[in-house]
Amino acid sequence: MTQVSRAPLQGVRVLDLTRLLPGPACAMHLADMGAEVVKLEDTGAGDYAWAALRSQVNRNKRGLQLDLKKEAGKALFLDLCEKVDVVIEGFRPGVMDRLGVGYEAVKQRNPAIVYCSMTGYGQTGPYSQAAGHDINYIARAGVADQVGNGTGTPALSNLPLADLLGGASTASIGILAALFDAQRTGQGRLVDISFSDGILAYAGLPMAALNEFGQATPAGATKLTGSAVYYGFYETADGRYIAVGSFERKFWDEFCELIGREDLKPFHDASDPEQVNYAKNELGQLIAAYDFAWWCEKLAGSDCCVTPVLNMGETANDVHFKERGMIIESSNEQGETVRQLGSPFKMSGFEFAIRNPSPIAGQHTVEVLREWGVNSERIQQLLDDRIVVQA
Repeated sequence: MTQVSRAPLQGVRVLDLTRLLPGPACAMHLADMGAEVVKLEDTGAGDYAWAALRSQVNRNKRGLQLDLKKEAGKALFLDLCEKVDVVIEGFRPGVMDRLGVGYEAVKQRNPAIVYCSMTGYGQTGPYSQAAGHDINYIARAGVADQVGNGTGTPALSNLPLADLLGGASTASIGILAALFDAQRTGQGRLVDISFSDGILAYAGLPMAALNEFGQATPAGATKLTGSAVYYGFYETADGRYIAVGSFERKFWDEFCELIGREDLKPFHDASDPEQVNYAKNELGQLIAAYDFAWWCEKLAGSDCCVTPVLNMGETANDVHFKERGMIIESSNEQGETVRQLGSPFKMSGFEFAIRNPSPIAGQHTVEVLREWGVNSERIQQLLDDRIVVQA
């Protein structure tokens, strides 16, 4: 067992100005890996995310409230930027520049700064100023057209794909790459993250089809969206579902043996719609004959890429994810015990921990300013003038 040493981002300082989900999730990844992340909120509404969500994506951060619309607030922000490695913001393009704290202003004070701007459509292009949400980003990126089984409208997901995959994850990669280079060269970068760019960048399968056939195969007509018997969701007797993902022939054959339907083995390679529908109906009727619990027991220990479809409550109690440290009991900002999702980044020499819960807005304002070199007289004046707020 490798001895735990230090967090990989220990010593890295981050100012997180973002709200809601994508930016806070990105900054949380950095905090989880040891970065010192300060969640900077304005002195008004601040981050108006749902409290339970805020608790999930702002752990391991400290909280500071600052009014960037006032000259003293802008001056303080620029001073703080001299002491940090990363700034993350999620306002529309041009907002930070109009406030006088955009990348060009900040890099004059700290040439090594990594300044990440996260928006729906990026800093440039015809849509850069357009408002949007996850549904709009996946729609314009051609991804919504690819999600679902083709039997109706495009499918919606309670995991926002563009916000999280296109936004939070992509921004994390961009920040770490720019930070790595800044450590070597002393020169930082503006990291321009577009959620729609980010999700489009993962659309390799439909783009390959576009190149090969002149158009992307519509949802429902591919092996991954319902055209094959061996890849799909099948309903149990009690209205639950089983996920059949026996893409490789060996797994399909093993599944057919497990359920006593070896006659279905040849249908793995079936392309004729009538044959596929026959096999789907046969398998569907078999799975629908037994309830979810029966199938969980039947599939336990099998190795055929067929699994029960768990709900989040079941996953939260699943022994595998608990052992992997992905379900953790922790205290929230009110001191209540809640379940937190663990960090997916497992690596030698580092053990993830929730060091502190999501901060209340401005909870650590004075503490952070003192640690970052602002003298007591200036802090008091900032408090008196409500440039900063201490919760």
